Amino acid sequence: MKKIEAIIKPFKLDEVKDALHEIGLQGLTVIEAKGFGRQKGHTELYRGAEYVVDFLPKVKVEVICSDDMLDRAVEAIQAAARTGRIGDGKIFVSDVLEVIRIRTGERGEDAV
Repeated sequence: MKKIEAIIKPFKLDEVKDALHEIGLQGLTVIEAKGFGRQKGHTELYRGAEYVVDFLPKVKVEVICSDDMLDRAVEAIQAAARTGRIGDGKIFVSDVLEVIRIRTGERGEDAV
């Protein structure tokens, strides 16, 4: 099993969720986050004063999937989250050693 963590722009969340649902992935976790990459924030004007916004609002989406679904899931996220502009985000993939459903005690892919 694999864990996919995608850092995306907040307004792309619904598109990513719908894209994952279309390929058959039903469970995901969403975390509000702030951060920056190469764009290093931006400058804003507020009541005549200029200030730097270092951390930009982002959303972190976490999905657990079987190894055979990985490529389709990554492609779905990438296509749905892309705007073509700086700050579109990143996708991280890591191995999941074990999953346990708390309610029933199921393990492995049955618990996902």
